Amino acid sequence: MRELAPAKINISLLVGPPRADGRHELASVMQSITLCDELTMADGVRDEVICPGVEGPNLAQRALAGFRECSGWDGPPQRLEILKRIPVAAGLGGGSADAAAALRLLVRRSGLGGEEAWLRELAARLGSDVPSQLRPGRCLVRGGGELVEALPPPAAFGILVLPSHASLSAAAVYAEADRLRSPRSATELAALDPLALVGVNDLQAAALSLEPSIAVAIERARFAGADHAFVSGSGPTVLGLFHDPLAADRAAAALAAENVGAISAKPIPPPD
Repeated sequence: MRELAPAKINISLLVGPPRADGRHELASVMQSITLCDELTMADGVRDEVICPGVEGPNLAQRALAGFRECSGWDGPPQRLEILKRIPVAAGLGGGSADAAAALRLLVRRSGLGGEEAWLRELAARLGSDVPSQLRPGRCLVRGGGELVEALPPPAAFGILVLPSHASLSAAAVYAEADRLRSPRSATELAALDPLALVGVNDLQAAALSLEPSIAVAIERARFAGADHAFVSGSGPTVLGLFHDPLAADRAAAALAAENVGAISAKPIPPPD
């Protein structure tokens, strides 16, 4: 069985106060895009996740173990292979996308339903970005990531993705954001409309503080004609949003001709 794991971008990301569980209150519009990892699942000799080029613990492995524990499914061992295309530790939710895609594969493999409360609760335990990616598309996310409201697909637009050679830990960026300024209050966060704040990312200053080269990429996206240029999630990837999808394609091609790593992407609609 095969499943694509789309990267996500935060069209807006508003950060509120820290919670008792260590996460922050959020208000964010998230959009899945056409930059995807590819997962393949088949019976194996033991439950394992193979992800060439990525060292250390893998969130998809936790998803597999958590699915068995929460569902009680005792099917045969599963071998999960991940072909990585989404940059790691880049603010594009690649690890969370893989975990969510692994859960979708396991739902299909086990024959269990995909809308049970326990599945959403498991996704929330795995990470703040996983619930929003259980069903790729466009959504409004609140709470610590566990409150997800599906949104209608947007009008067509283009996305310029400028990956970085650096990587940033989301935990480090949140800690730096707390050091630089007080987060928005819960009252302020509840009063704001993330749909109206395209390109606002409360983590951008912290990401810039930890990785100053981000500023160059933001200026590059602006010079390429982006209508909005900003950091993706916790960074260090920079996004350029274009009202004209073809303009994003042209910008990516022009930057590639200058030996600048750039990817043109588009929003993907929710599955049928």
